[in-house]
Amino acid sequence: MPRVLNSSRINQTGVDFIGPGLVLVQTKSGIALLYNEETNNTYDVCLQLTKEVLTIQKLDVVCTSESESPVNHRTVVLRRQATGGLGLSIKGGAEHNVPVVISKIFKDQVADQTGKLFVGDAVLQVNGINVEPCTHEEVVHLLRTAGDEVTITVRYLREVPSFLKLPLGSPGPSTDRSRVSSPLFDSGLHLNGNGNNAAPSPPSPSANEPKYEKRWLDAVSLPLLMARVSRYKAGTDQLRSNCFEVFALDGASANILQFCTAAESTDWLQAISTNINELTQENIKIVNKYCSSDDQIVHMGWASESPEGSAAGRASAFKFLALRGPYFYIFRSPPISAADWGEAVTTYNLYEVLFKVHKLWMAEDCWLQARLYLGLEHSPEQQDNESLCFSILVGHGQSHTFRVELATDLAIWEKSFQRAVFLEVQRIRSKSYMCSSQGNVLCFTIDFGSGFTCSEGTSKTALWRYKFSQLKGSSDDGKTRVKLLFKNAESNQIEMKELEFTNLTAVLHCIHSFIAAKVASMDPLFMCSQSLHGNYMNT
Repeated sequence: MPRVLNSSRINQTGVDFIGPGLVLVQTKSGIALLYNEETNNTYDVCLQLTKEVLTIQKLDVVCTSESESPVNHRTVVLRRQATGGLGLSIKGGAEHNVPVVISKIFKDQVADQTGKLFVGDAVLQVNGINVEPCTHEEVVHLLRTAGDEVTITVRYLREVPSFLKLPLGSPGPSTDRSRVSSPLFDSGLHLNGNGNNAAPSPPSPSANEPKYEKRWLDAVSLPLLMARVSRYKAGTDQLRSNCFEVFALDGASANILQFCTAAESTDWLQAISTNINELTQENIKIVNKYCSSDDQIVHMGWASESPEGSAAGRASAFKFLALRGPYFYIFRSPPISAADWGEAVTTYNLYEVLFKVHKLWMAEDCWLQARLYLGLEHSPEQQDNESLCFSILVGHGQSHTFRVELATDLAIWEKSFQRAVFLEVQRIRSKSYMCSSQGNVLCFTIDFGSGFTCSEGTSKTALWRYKFSQLKGSSDDGKTRVKLLFKNAESNQIEMKELEFTNLTAVLHCIHSFIAAKVASMDPLFMCSQSLHGNYMNT
C-alpha cells in the first residue's frame, strides 16, 4: 500500500535542530493547489515537507479490506428510491472535453449507503454502456431511464479539473424537467426528483464486501538537495501571485504550487528554501573536508541570470553559482563529481570581480510579513525588476546580472562574496599588473601588507610606494587610463600618478578587493565571524 498521510497531520509545522550551528530545518504539512499549465487545471494536493524531500500527495480511493488489492475501477449497483432517486449529482461532459464526475453525494441516501462512491469519481459506464464519450445530457438521460436498479462503473480522479469545481447549484428554477441540463451545474434535480414507483430500501452493505475510503497517497517526491524554487513564470521577470515552482536536481517539477494567501505562499517558500540551503551547506562541508584550505567552497546555489544589453531579447535562465577557492563559477547545472568543476560555463578570478547589489530592498521578507499582519495582500506590482538582483562586474565592462527569490538569499550571497574575496586576498597577498606611463613599461603591484608599488618593468627598481590609507581618489577614462591620487605622508600634498592598463576594469576591481579585505581585517566583528565560520566549516 502506498504511504498515506493521516488527516490529523494536516496543516502542521515543526522544526528540528541539526547541529552545533543551531540552524533549524523545517518540517511541515498542509493543503495547497497544484496548477498544471498544460491542462489549465488546478486541484487539491497535500504537501509534506521533511529535511530532504518535498512530497506531493493526491487524494485517491483505496480498498481497505485486507483480502482485496487496490483497484482503479469500482462497479456499484444502485437501487433507485422514490424519494431522493439515486442520491447523487453529476457534473461535466464530453462536449467540454472533461469527464462526467460525481459532484455531490447526499447523506444517508442510496449512493451514500453503498460506501463505494465518492465525490470526484468519474462515471465510466452505466449499465454496461461506455459513457466516457457522452455529453452531459446523454449521461443524465441514461441515468434517468436506467430503471430502478442502476449499475455504474467509476474511477476516482486524482486530478479533478477546475472546470468541475464550480459552486454547486442548478442553472436556475424551472419546472420543465425536459430542459437540457448544463455540465457547469449539478444534475441532482434531473436525477433525484422524478421517482415514480417506490423501490425497496437498499440493503446494508455485507461484511464480506470490499470497503473503500479516500486517502492522501504519495504522487511525487522531490529531493531537495541542489533543488531550486522560482516564483517567476519560466524565462520571464513576471512574478506569480501566491505561487511558486519547485525543481529537483534532475529538472523534475511538481508543476505550480498555489496558495490562498501571500502569507501561506511565503511561509512555504521560506520553509522549502531553508531546507534546500541547509542541505547545500551540509554538502559543502563534506566536499571541503577533502579539499585543501586554498580550495574551499564558501557558498553555492541557484540564481536566475537576466540577459544584458543587446541580449535583452533572450529569456532569463537559471544558473548554478559557486564561490570556491580563487574563483567564481557559473554552471548550467550543479557540479556533482570532481570532474564537473571543470565544466563551468564561465570562471572568474575572485579578486578581479566586483559584487554589486542593484537595489537593497530592505528586508523584503520582513516587509511582506508586515503587510500580511496589516491584512494587505502582496501585489506583484510592488516588486520591480531591480528587486533581489545582484551583478558580477568583470573585466572590459562585462557583467552578469542574477536574481534570487528572497531577501535572505541576497544577504547570504553578499556576505559570502565578502568572505570569499577576503580569503582569496589573504591567500595571494599581492598581485602585479604590467602597465605603461609616458611610454615606459612599468609593473604595478598591489600588496596586502605594504600597499601600492610601481616599479620599472625590466630592473624592478621601485619608482614609488604608497600605503592603502594614502589613496585619496581616482578617475579613469573608462578604457585604459587611470589617475590615482595619493597623499604624501611628509608634505601632505596630493600627488597624481597616471597609468595605462590593457584591462583597466580588472585592475580597479583588484584594488577594490584588496582595500575591502584590508578594511575587513581591521574590523573585530568581521574577523571574529570569519574565525567562527572557518572553524565551523572544518568541523
